[in-house]
Amino acid sequence: MKTIINTNFGKILAIAIISMVTFSASAQKEEETSKLSISGSVDTYYRTTFHDAGESTSATFTSFANQTGFALGMANLIGTYDMGDTGVVVDLVFGPRGTEATFNNDVLNGIINQAYVYWNVTESTTLTMGRFNTFLGYEVIAPAANFNYSVSYLFSNGPFSHLGLKADFALSDDVSLMLAVMNPWDTNDISTTGEYSLGGQLGAYGQFLNLYYDSGKSGGLGFEIDYTGGFDVTEDFFFGINAAYNDNSETGTGFYGAAIYPQFTTSESFAVGLRGEYMTFTDDADDDDAPVLGLTLTGSFKKDNLIIKPEVRLDTWGNDIEPYVDSDGAFTSNQASILIAAIYSF
Repeated sequence: MKTIINTNFGKILAIAIISMVTFSASAQKEEETSKLSISGSVDTYYRTTFHDAGESTSATFTSFANQTGFALGMANLIGTYDMGDTGVVVDLVFGPRGTEATFNNDVLNGIINQAYVYWNVTESTTLTMGRFNTFLGYEVIAPAANFNYSVSYLFSNGPFSHLGLKADFALSDDVSLMLAVMNPWDTNDISTTGEYSLGGQLGAYGQFLNLYYDSGKSGGLGFEIDYTGGFDVTEDFFFGINAAYNDNSETGTGFYGAAIYPQFTTSESFAVGLRGEYMTFTDDADDDDAPVLGLTLTGSFKKDNLIIKPEVRLDTWGNDIEPYVDSDGAFTSNQASILIAAIYSF
């Protein structure tokens, strides 16, 4: 009887030890897994201008979503490893939209959209070093985060991303400050000029004033000041605003303009929004400025993680500028296009 008791006790002890080891390994694996998160999106679209058989004149002179017929946007894969005080983010993009956003000048043929490390020095101060998307403008590269699928002239002519060091300060619950030193505009590999750019952002109650400066040499942007904000007019009606001014004293070129983004949510699954944008390109060597009006009406239907966006866009240029071709093959100052996009986020 004594032997049996010891044998049973040994079995019970062995089971308990195995269970503890298994639980500990499982808990450790869960803890490690919880530090790593994966997210991203995939988007595709169909677009037509009803003429010119997809020639380059059908483009809107803004970035992305310019192809006619069926087309791919990009696949976006974001990995974040967060230790609490420190962490790293790697954001990869594949496809035409991603290649255009990265200028195809990076390691691995331009697939790195963002790659940075961060350190939460205190509860109110964060340091970030590496490549990060721009702080200027109302819109972003990833289509899932924009209401309109096509993008604005203001966004297309500003920087897409920066490589450098920035410091974010939460001055209060509603006021923030960011200061940055970076390579010049969209120089995301090596700064061959030996020059750098400066950036800053002041945020207050959901409104942001953004500043950027580089010398303008070697294709630099020069100086840009940008306001981005918006207001919840009602529970279902949001009114967004973006305005910017750019001047490159080195090249004598620049732009200025503004865009409004009224958006109305009709139900949990559907919303409709308009982007009304007026922008003027300037050039000291040309007496005539180049103004353009862009009107974009977008619907947004959500089903689980899928977003369907039908969109109608009209672009009209002033000062007798005729960059498009109509259905008769004649040059014209305006272009109407329609697209439907599918975006899946995970």
